[in-house]
This record gives sequence, structure tokens and C-alpha cells, in this order.
Amino acid sequence: MERINKIIQMLENGQHKEALNEYNDVLQDGNPEEKFLLGEELYHFGFLKEARELVESLLTTYPEEGELLVLLGEILVEAGEEEEAMLVLERISEQDAHFGQSLLLLADLYQMQGLFEVSERKLLKAKELLPDEVIIDFALGELYSEQGEVIKAKNAYERVLREEDEIAGVNIHARMADLLSASGAFEEALNYYDKALQGKLEINTLFGYAFTALQAGYNRTAIEKFNDLKELDPEYHSLYLHLAKAYEREEELENSLNSIKEGIKQDEFNKELYFFGGKICLKLGYEEEAEKYFRESLALDPGFMEAAVTLNKLFFRQERYEDVIDLISELDVHGDEEPQLLWDSALAYDHLEEFSSALDKYESAYTFFKNNETFLQDYGYFLVEEGKNDRAAEIFKQLLIGDPTNEEYLDLFERLTDVNI
Repeated sequence: MERINKIIQMLENGQHKEALNEYNDVLQDGNPEEKFLLGEELYHFGFLKEARELVESLLTTYPEEGELLVLLGEILVEAGEEEEAMLVLERISEQDAHFGQSLLLLADLYQMQGLFEVSERKLLKAKELLPDEVIIDFALGELYSEQGEVIKAKNAYERVLREEDEIAGVNIHARMADLLSASGAFEEALNYYDKALQGKLEINTLFGYAFTALQAGYNRTAIEKFNDLKELDPEYHSLYLHLAKAYEREEELENSLNSIKEGIKQDEFNKELYFFGGKICLKLGYEEEAEKYFRESLALDPGFMEAAVTLNKLFFRQERYEDVIDLISELDVHGDEEPQLLWDSALAYDHLEEFSSALDKYESAYTFFKNNETFLQDYGYFLVEEGKNDRAAEIFKQLLIGDPTNEEYLDLFERLTDVNI
């Protein structure tokens, strides 16, 4: 085994050319043990072509050897030849000691192809053969989790946790926490996040903990954990918006705005940060700053309708009706207008006494808001002012269907139709 150790030493030292020269000698005249050991090492170092050649040379002599077939299957998977790997693994006999390992690999391959039922059958078969192997329970947990079968996944992870806290570098408490959080079981998930972070502080797990606490309404805990994450990794962009929301819930608006500003420094192209910053500025009464944030979010995404509608509300409050029209004109370049913007246009044109344009927008918006009482009020009163009594009567008749005892609607309808009802 001396020359195998020599080749391994070369690989570790980065002497790949020299190592491959020695490899050729082993391929030509090495004994089976040398070929197998070198094949494993070359596979782990990423020399897949050479590893495959060694294993295939052994299979000419031992065509049914399960250990060789499993290694070849792993090499083929790593090389992206999944279908060929499946054919190789299916050759392993049920009586072979490595049959269970082949089932695990096949289950993973079928899962990658979306064939979940086949994958499950392979894993359950492996579990029958190897009932004490927790790696199979872990694989079942991963499969069920991907399918959204929460109870089955939870049961599988619980079986793992009776034996191990970690499998293949994966923290099982963190896996369980993520599963429960995604299913809405926030309280239970927080307990598992606590356990997951006791062993090792991992940033994605810490984010999951903070985000779940926020969803569960534990705002102070969320703030604490998001700030811990910020100290560990200030470039973890996702934390800032959620931290700002947690502060907002606690009515700490200045802290919320500061979190947004910190987030923008890390991620200047995140439209949601600017939009939320604008909303916080409105709450603080910083209207000029709010407008800047909304405009920044729209510069990043001209189709960001929520930002446009919110900015329009600010313009209406400030009686800047021309700015409403200008903003909508800038946005209306990619097809049909957003229904809310049609309504906004109608209101703005009405205030600007451009009544023909207002009527056109009201008529277009009516299709979308025919069951919206506030819209019908705006439209109805506009029609009354414009002397369009017949159409106004139709609108107030609709309003009376929804609110038949409203005296104001009744009075207007009677005057418009000149009949008693």
C-alpha cells in the first residue's frame, strides 16, 4: 500500500500531475485492494474520470460486488449522470451487504426527479433491512418535509433525535424548528430553535429563530435575535426589514427607521426596504423623506403598485393632484392601468376640474369597483355634480341595495328619479 499512500500524499500537496502519473501504473498493474482504495481517494479529491476507470476495471473481475457498484453509483451521481447511476445501483442484489446503502442512494435520486412515492418505497425498504440506522429516518424526514407532510416528517426527525442531534452535518433540532415554523407551529418551533443554538451559533438558524419569534408575536425576542445576527453578520441582508417591522410593532419608530437605513447601506437595490422606510416616515410625520423613499422604490421597480398607491395617498393628503396624474402617467407605460390608479386618476382629475377625463377614468374603474361602497359614493356624487342624473340614479340605486336604510342615499335617489319608494 506504500505507493497508494504516496499518491494520496501527492494529492494532498497539490502535486496532481505527479499523482496522476502514478495512478496510471496502479490502473495497469495494481492489485484489487490498491485500485479500490485509490478509486475512493480520487473520488473524494474530485478526479471522477480516473476514479471511474479504476472501479470499472475492478467490476470486470467482480461484476456483482455491491461495494464497487455503490462507489460507482456515487461517482456517477457526482458527475451528473444520474440515470446511469440508477441503472448501476439497481444491479445490487437484495442479499448483498450494501443493498441498504444502494436503496438510500436510489431514494435520493428518485427524490431529485420528483418521484416521491418511489423514493419513499426505497427508504421504507431500507428501514426494514436496517431498522436501527438513523440516517434512514433522517432521509425520510427530508423526503416528507419536501412534500409538506409535516406529521410524518416530524415523526421521522423525532426518531433521529432519540439517537443523534446531528446527521451528515445537519442540526436536527434546526431542521425540526424550520419544519414547524413553516407549518405555523411557531411556539413549538421556538423550543427547537433554542436547542439548535445551544450547540452552535449558526446564522441561518438564528435568522429562523428571530423570524419565527416575529411571526409568533414575540417582538422583543425577535429584536434581540435579529440584533445578535446583525453583530455576527451585518451583511445578512434579510434581517433588516424584519428587524424594522419588529421595532414598528413595539412603537419604536425611530429604531425601525434606523434599521431600514442600515439595511439600505447593505442592500441598496431592495425596493421593499425603501417602501417600508417610506411607511415609517409617514408614521413619524416625515412626509418629505417618505416621498423620497417611495420614489426610490418605484425607481427600482416602476411596476411596484403598492408603493405607487401609497405615494398617491400622500399626494392627495397634500392636495398635489397634478403630481398624482404625473405619477400615474409615468407608471402607465406597460399596458393597462392598475384599477386603484384609475380611481386615483378620476379623483385627481375631478379636483383639477378636468371633468371629461375624470368621467372617463370613473367609467373605466367602475368595472373593478362596482361593489365598493366608497368608490360608488365618489362616482355617484361626481355624477350628480356633473348633472348626469340618470347614471347617478343607477349608482345610488346600487348603494341602496347594500344599505337600504341610508337616508342620504334615499333622499338623493328620490330627487334624481322624482319618485317615491
